[in-house]
Amino acid sequence: MTSETSQRPTEEPGAGRRVLYCHCAFARVVDEGVKEKVLHGLASSDLAFDAVPDLCELAARRDPALGRLAAEGRTEIVACYPRAVRWLFHAAEADLPEDDVTIHNMRDTEPETILDRLLGDDS
Repeated sequence: MTSETSQRPTEEPGAGRRVLYCHCAFARVVDEGVKEKVLHGLASSDLAFDAVPDLCELAARRDPALGRLAAEGRTEIVACYPRAVRWLFHAAEADLPEDDVTIHNMRDTEPETILDRLLGDDS
């Protein structure tokens, strides 16, 4: 499996888009070192982002925040497999749009690659 990617227009990193970082705290399916590197890189940047402990938990509770995020578009999600993330949003009755969403897979993508994609040359 590979991470889902999309072409972004040339613009300032973070301009007009939401970034959601999932720490996968309860599922423990993502390597701790990868999560820490990505989280540290995001926190050290000027990019605004939201961090949640676990998307699986939010989906199980059908948290309304997922619906709001899905409705906004221009979203980048840092979590695990794209199909799993889409299924979690679907289970929470908050389907993600087919386009305008990029899912970065921390299970099979190097942290540096994810940060380069999110931050551009500023990482």
